[in-house]
Amino acid sequence: MQKTKFGYKKELKIYRKMIANNIENTSKELLRVIFSIPKEKFDTVPFEGSWTAGQVAEHILKSCSGLVSVLEGNVKPTNRNAEEHVPMIRDIFLNFDHKMKSPEFILPTHDTHDRQVIAADLANALAGIAAVAKVENLDLTCTDFEMPNLGQLTRIELINFVDVHTQRHIYQLKNIRTYLVN
Repeated sequence: MQKTKFGYKKELKIYRKMIANNIENTSKELLRVIFSIPKEKFDTVPFEGSWTAGQVAEHILKSCSGLVSVLEGNVKPTNRNAEEHVPMIRDIFLNFDHKMKSPEFILPTHDTHDRQVIAADLANALAGIAAVAKVENLDLTCTDFEMPNLGQLTRIELINFVDVHTQRHIYQLKNIRTYLVN
């Protein structure tokens, strides 16, 4: 077997499949939670200072919709461990006690959100990211986008970001749902 940065080719294939499965499972959970929120309450503010479920979904979509083009765009060899930032990204975004402020370019609007349309757009965006995880060299650095406070990230770091960022907002949507349906 040919040795790669990730190990042997068979291990690389398993690793890629695992990463893609993570995104696919997160996508399924996201859609399940979105559709568990009554359509007529999708744009209802559940409590003061909160986004609506529709705004959370729009924010997730804005954060991942252009990422396939970044992942498939310009890349360069990575001169560090390709997963160096993964633990930090996971720790930051999976700490649900830590309140975060969104960068302006992915802030949601106050528009009305069509739950069906936004769910379909999210499913497509996340499926595209999972597809990239299955075929691209994950240890290359993407040069078409810089993550605020982190700079250019590798494909594996960006894919992990999408996974944990979406998980964070699934947690938020479940909290919103609790307020809306009880």
